[in-house]
Amino acid sequence: MNSAYDNSQQPNQLSTAVNQLAESIMTNHSQDSVPPNTQIQPNSARKQPIPPPSHPRQYRAIGLIEAKYQQSDDQMTQGTLLTTDGAEIEAVLLGRIISLIKNHLDLEQQHLWVVYPRTKIHEDRLHAQIVGVWEPETLSQDSDEPETSGQEAEHGYFSIRGEVVFYSTEEEVVIVKVKQFPRKEGDKPKFFKLKLKGVLGDKPLRRFWDLKVRLEGEDLVIEEGTDLGFAQKRKPQFKKDPKKIQLKSARPQKASATARPILPKKKPSKEE
Repeated sequence: MNSAYDNSQQPNQLSTAVNQLAESIMTNHSQDSVPPNTQIQPNSARKQPIPPPSHPRQYRAIGLIEAKYQQSDDQMTQGTLLTTDGAEIEAVLLGRIISLIKNHLDLEQQHLWVVYPRTKIHEDRLHAQIVGVWEPETLSQDSDEPETSGQEAEHGYFSIRGEVVFYSTEEEVVIVKVKQFPRKEGDKPKFFKLKLKGVLGDKPLRRFWDLKVRLEGEDLVIEEGTDLGFAQKRKPQFKKDPKKIQLKSARPQKASATARPILPKKKPSKEE
């Protein structure tokens, strides 16, 4: 009786758990973003794993990887994502996804993971932080609205938004600086740099870009980019007025009170 009851309740428990986790991801978007309460997302945005930006200048780096998670021998929270195309990406588990895996997910199966990408600068390789899982067939059980389709819900799709700080046309390498919004009030925002491959415009540096990126093997390749202008407001440069400079230099200098007086030289008297 008890085992039969538990088995009958398992799909509902999984549905509830996945819904709660997806709701958390779609509400908070990413730790690499503006405050989540800047703008309330419509219901349509909650039917996709990567919703539209809540702010025109929202920093973020988030994507989807369909893979099997293989945990390490030492810790469950550290492991490797074995993708469908044979790539191996180092990964860690963050937040509530840990309890979801322990209680509901079968790690022998492949899942569509929601991840934050990182570049390990010293090793020059991609690293993934797993923050969620996207199960559209499970989510659709609790709603009459159809789940989203298209590239925003496909394996390998990434949304990268940030400031381009390095660009090499010869190597086709782009480095984007992404700002992480502080979780506590009073803390300073942090930044990290993400390495991409691809080609942008003529002068992409120090400008804010909205990039659609595709995972190819272990590389993040730019498919489409939108230049949203300078990442930071430029300080106005005031030109010096040459007239004011000339007037300032032409002013007579006042003698200092402590300065020694200059006595006029006496002219030598002529002998008669």
